[in-house]
Amino acid sequence: MALGVSLLLPATPAAAHNSLTGSDPADGARVAAAPARIELRFLSRVDPATTKITVVGPDNVPAAGAAPRFAGSRVAVPFKPGKAGLYIVGYQLSSSDGHPVKGEVRFTLTTGTPADPSLSPSPSSPPPSPSGGPVAPGAATTAGPAVPAARSDDGTPVWPWLVVAGLVVAGLGAALLRRRATRS
Repeated sequence: MALGVSLLLPATPAAAHNSLTGSDPADGARVAAAPARIELRFLSRVDPATTKITVVGPDNVPAAGAAPRFAGSRVAVPFKPGKAGLYIVGYQLSSSDGHPVKGEVRFTLTTGTPADPSLSPSPSSPPPSPSGGPVAPGAATTAGPAVPAARSDDGTPVWPWLVVAGLVVAGLGAALLRRRATRS
């Protein structure tokens, strides 16, 4: 019976696989003012040695203002905006089990207005941590908001499937106990 139920449930990614949990700007966003930096948030810590981030704008023009900065599960890339249009942030990294993870975040800059230089981080200063202080490049952070729920490769939340699976297992267990009780 358990085998039958397991065949009905979709496969979920392994716990060791990292995945994108959010970005700023968000995937699919339309922004009028260019951000000073682009931030990617992942499910677990990101290794700078195995991570590649690219930012390209209209006409495939590079739009990363400097090298990415790493802080635990977050990656910040200074943004060098060009003309209005579609910008694509590509990422490729390795999970802790060595599984390659890659994807992209797309957003549209609706005006060609550059970011305010006073808001842009200087090349020598690290991005602020979630608690407000600076974070050394490559340093892990422990403070900050809770990590959003895990999502499958297609972006759907995993937790509803886990709840359904738990209810099915509980129901099967109750039915089995009831059946044994009626035999006694």
